[in-house]
Amino acid sequence: MRTTHPTALVVRGGWEGHRPIETTDVFIPFLKSNGYTVRVSESTDVYADPDLMADTDLIVQCVTMSEATAEQVSGLASAVAAGTGFTGWHGGAADSFRASADYLHLVGGQFAAHPAKEPALRRGTAADSFLPHTVQITPLGREHPVTAGIEDFTLDTEQYWVLHDDLIDVLATTTHPVRPWHPWQRPVTSPAVWARHWGAGRILITTPGHDVSVLQNPNVTTIVRRGMLWASRTASAS
Repeated sequence: MRTTHPTALVVRGGWEGHRPIETTDVFIPFLKSNGYTVRVSESTDVYADPDLMADTDLIVQCVTMSEATAEQVSGLASAVAAGTGFTGWHGGAADSFRASADYLHLVGGQFAAHPAKEPALRRGTAADSFLPHTVQITPLGREHPVTAGIEDFTLDTEQYWVLHDDLIDVLATTTHPVRPWHPWQRPVTSPAVWARHWGAGRILITTPGHDVSVLQNPNVTTIVRRGMLWASRTASAS
């Protein structure tokens, strides 16, 4: 039986460098303040539980890399197709379960790289891949409820290069310029925020979000929060 309040399932784990506990904890109070009953799982085993999935209105995932079984990915995809919303940020959603083609098919985009600084400035830390870049809202994004009213903004963090299909609705992009130490020979534009419809469900992926400080950027915070509400079954069923 479905609960009377909307339910959110936060699934977190995988590579610890993306701070899955700390980053998801940033948004759990927001969900609760919007009336959600929030469950937290440290395992993707929950995706294989059809009863729990049927009672979930929104999944917030932060699981970088890691592995999921075919049964778990199938359970997730089936839930989304039936109306459960799915959202996440950075590697927790755009670089999850690299060995699963079915997961990639579900979300529509996959992290490929985050280009680095010039070699002389690298110090062997995560900051080697922190580059100043602009997130540009697309014409579609300027009309979409997740990104409407947000102006282009700059970040100094990992800039994701994403492989993607054309079923996604790109709400924001970021462009990788040509630099002498990189091998590409023309600027490359990647989606930075995208929406996707999958069956009766909605998906919203935000690629900025390497750590808590990025997620606390007011523009990123707004996009992630709005994305949760937009993707949720309570919205998509209306």
